[in-house]
Amino acid sequence: MEPTPPMEIDTSRPHPARMYDWYLGGKDNYPVDEAMGRQMLALDPRVPVMARVNRAFMQRATRWLAGQGIRQFLDVGTGIPTEPNLHQVAQTVAPDARVVYCDNDPIVLAHAAALLRGTDEGLTEYLQADVRDPDTILEGARKVLDFNQPVALSLIALLHFVSDEDGAHELVGRLLGALPSGSYLVLTHATADFKPEESKAATDKLKAAGVTLALRSREEFTRFFDGLELVDPGVQVPHLWHPELGDPVPGQDDETIPGYGAVARKP
Repeated sequence: MEPTPPMEIDTSRPHPARMYDWYLGGKDNYPVDEAMGRQMLALDPRVPVMARVNRAFMQRATRWLAGQGIRQFLDVGTGIPTEPNLHQVAQTVAPDARVVYCDNDPIVLAHAAALLRGTDEGLTEYLQADVRDPDTILEGARKVLDFNQPVALSLIALLHFVSDEDGAHELVGRLLGALPSGSYLVLTHATADFKPEESKAATDKLKAAGVTLALRSREEFTRFFDGLELVDPGVQVPHLWHPELGDPVPGQDDETIPGYGAVARKP
């Protein structure tokens, strides 16, 4: 795959991927990201826990999918690398797994070399593109993945940054529509269902900083899986989906972790 020319990194306003990195204790963020992150913490102290819960969900879902025989993964909204990355999890189970990462933040491109270190048997590639441009994503992914064989499409903590006006459901449909029967959709998504007042305040704060945050209800989240076969236990608060020992523990108020997660198969 031909490398994408690097883009200028905008450090004048916060970026979700860099804020996520700050929540996870990373160093690949800027003062504007930390400043907004601290404002989010003041509004809702659960945010860093949710970031860790999302990462753990991704790892469990990837292990589960590799255990089901899935050998191809398309991870859109990759974010700044935090080990273990998706390809490391998949290739631990299946060394011949192929993974395509995709993100629109230039800072992720700067870390692409770390993302591309995989097994000799497998293949790992990085594509710089935006989820709002599914045709570019599919064109690039086809150079690495065989679309005649099942693919796991992973959209972790991404779609709440895509509004209905930007066609979030249509974008998922376009990506999934190009994949064959037996493929899977893996999602996590933030919600305002549990603490609406705090969630609205966070949405307003991010909007003022130029960041879209579309917090969807359980019903709205479940719509992404229309026509698919949900894997047991269906739509769950992410840490309750196939929990494992060693996962982050959100605390006693489990139901208020502000998000949902699910995995579903394309029939």
